[in-house]
Amino acid sequence: MLRLFGANIEKEAHPYPSVKIWAPWNLTLKQGSCLGDYVRCYSVDRVTLEPHATVSQYSFLCTAGHDYRVDGMPLITAPITIGRHAWVAADAFIGPGVRVGERAVVGARASVFRDVDPWTVVGGNPARLIRKYHLEREES
Repeated sequence: MLRLFGANIEKEAHPYPSVKIWAPWNLTLKQGSCLGDYVRCYSVDRVTLEPHATVSQYSFLCTAGHDYRVDGMPLITAPITIGRHAWVAADAFIGPGVRVGERAVVGARASVFRDVDPWTVVGGNPARLIRKYHLEREES
């Protein structure tokens, strides 16, 4: 259904049926990416989930705000990109212009207003660096 309204959804991408998308034509879901249950995607500007990126339930992707410094508070927008294999955990807020880097993890209920470096874990409000990490080998 989202494709009918202009969303670019690649093979094996999975937007859950309960997702709310403000402007589907500004949404790109690349292969294997996922928008979880009840995610809100305020896509006034572009929202891109790179391959295998996951945005968990109840998170909010917000590409617009208002310039409070100008009379009339005009709308300002900036795109959001969630990098390859990145994970935005439950109930997180991602603000306008944010890029979440490859394999980055945004902790549950975090509020992110600045870019998140690849291979890092952030959490809190505002989100702060918790640690850098690397993949560990599975023991067999």
